[in-house]
Amino acid sequence: MNMLSLNFYLCVTVLIALYYIFPLKYRPYVLLAGSLGFYCCLAGKGRWIFLASIGISYGLGIGLEQMKIHKKGKKLQKLFLACSIILISLPLVVTKHGNFVLGSLLHRPGYPWIIPLGLSFYTLQVISYLADINKGEIPAEKNLLRYSLFVSFFPQIVQGPIPRYRQLSCQLYEGHPFQERTFVKGCQMILWGFFLKMMIADKAAVVVNTVFENSIRYPGAYVLAAGCLYSIQLYTDFLSCVSIAQGVAGLFGIQLTDNFRCPYMARSIKDFWRRWHISLSSWLRDYIYIPLGGSRKGTWAKYRNLLITFTVSGLWHGSGYKYLFWGLLHGSYQIMGELLTPLREKCFRILRLPKEDLLRRCLERAVTFFLVMLGWILFRANSLRQGIAMIRSLFQVWNPWIFFNDSLLQLGLNWKEWTVLVLSILFLAGISVIRERGNGSIRDWILNQHIILRWAIYIAGAALILVYGTYGYGFNAQDFIYGGF
Repeated sequence: MNMLSLNFYLCVTVLIALYYIFPLKYRPYVLLAGSLGFYCCLAGKGRWIFLASIGISYGLGIGLEQMKIHKKGKKLQKLFLACSIILISLPLVVTKHGNFVLGSLLHRPGYPWIIPLGLSFYTLQVISYLADINKGEIPAEKNLLRYSLFVSFFPQIVQGPIPRYRQLSCQLYEGHPFQERTFVKGCQMILWGFFLKMMIADKAAVVVNTVFENSIRYPGAYVLAAGCLYSIQLYTDFLSCVSIAQGVAGLFGIQLTDNFRCPYMARSIKDFWRRWHISLSSWLRDYIYIPLGGSRKGTWAKYRNLLITFTVSGLWHGSGYKYLFWGLLHGSYQIMGELLTPLREKCFRILRLPKEDLLRRCLERAVTFFLVMLGWILFRANSLRQGIAMIRSLFQVWNPWIFFNDSLLQLGLNWKEWTVLVLSILFLAGISVIRERGNGSIRDWILNQHIILRWAIYIAGAALILVYGTYGYGFNAQDFIYGGF
């Protein structure tokens, strides 16, 4: 049962009915029961690790606060926090990297670890909670049931966004009355998520899988096409999941933080990471980069901290050399981008392209997208060696004619499916431009229209997805990509 399944929405419907039937003060407990029920049904044996993590982190949070109250000393507090983080991180580190260490470094067979659902996400959530208590930014939650709801809230537990306690807890711990506008906005987000997943992500996946699983057969421009499509697939797949999570949360009157802000409109790698997976990027900044010293201790210390931070990002995403290399690549991008800034600005002055010139913006966005795409090729490849070979072929093999004959039609999609995919991507691009310009919320615009027009838009959108989406061509909707992390 995932966020695209009928069973999921049947369960959500029942939970919504119960939530609004119960008095306001009991509604958080309805959410808790639904969240724990959802998790325990899906997680199998991993639910015991999850429940143990909740209990242990709840106790650690209270312990950290008591140490601050009784002024046990900063060194002792830091030691206690470090031990707490190690204890909470242990299941993630062992299950994600244990078999890599056993196989690649110790040359021993792997072990079938029990991997709790959403482990990568709730581990970071709990670490930020403990770190914020240690910094005195939030109090420790004394009510175990309320704390359990914060960790287990079902729309975001599987694939984020990664919430902060001060952002989410106040919304969870109070019952919300039914508000039609908020409820309809939630439904809009769910419909948008289905569009992204079924009209773009899963269609692009057909071509991406064909090229990456037969990379020797499809070199050069095929890699460029697959790399661009994978960049779009990964973005729309993850944005789809987050949009659905935001939509489902909105049905209960709860607002989850945005996780993307038009990342492919970025004009530099640094700008990209301000826009991409914002909850993770801000987590890495606040709990890795800044504690290491950030940019406060000189240029070289700053570069070291950047590399460490992006190494952690790579290791969080997965085990193996390709994830490590991908993280280091993005750290190196940022360092090189800063070192080359004077030369870049000089070139633009010679070309007479001021900062907000349209041509300059397009050039910067194109270069940034290309560099990010190279990283995504490594990210998607079956191994670091395959990824490097694909990137090498991109520069060594000259076959641009595949974009002008029927070669792309041999990659799993016929011309009708390609048409739907391209038009859907252009529609997404148009929405991104509107959002980038700050021209208001399209959801609010739709809500302000006459009821006949509103429902015409909703019905037309649902019909397009049903007819032309992934199901319309006999495919099965794939699991969300970030569910694997």
